[in-house]
Amino acid sequence: MITMEFIDLLLKRRSVREFADDNITKFQLNKILEAGLLAPTSRNLKPCNLLVVSNKDTLKQLADVKKSGSKFLADADKAVIVVADSLKSDTWIEDSSISLAYMQLMATSLDVGSCWVQIHLRKSKNDEDCEKLVRDIIKIDDFYRIVGILALGIPKKDIEPHTIDDIDKDKIHFLV
Repeated sequence: MITMEFIDLLLKRRSVREFADDNITKFQLNKILEAGLLAPTSRNLKPCNLLVVSNKDTLKQLADVKKSGSKFLADADKAVIVVADSLKSDTWIEDSSISLAYMQLMATSLDVGSCWVQIHLRKSKNDEDCEKLVRDIIKIDDFYRIVGILALGIPKKDIEPHTIDDIDKDKIHFLV
């Protein structure tokens, strides 16, 4: 059974970009994927598919898609590409984002490191559209849209959790 106070989970979740050589377990991966599929979607249309990448050559190709901010994918144990059917739902960005966030929280609860690699609206070092490049690598149709890729792996080092004092409460506004 997975137990952790929700606020502690939120404080513990940090982006992990350095991974050990250890593999995540099938149990950990399955729980992370289940969390992604349990994420709510607009009108419950469920447009998202989760493509799990474990092939090191493919991970290296994905790591080179963006101008910056994706190199660590090459060292991840696995990556999950959230692919949404834009013909099924016009809220594919929101639905994909929630799925990615749920998977990050589940990964954190299982001591698996994760980091979201933004793909939508990003360019390569040659000014190419990153979504198109990823679609070409994984060979899917253009109507499938990709908000991001979630890198997964066992963290190389411990990362200090946030604290409640890190919260900027000036961002809270009560309307009358």
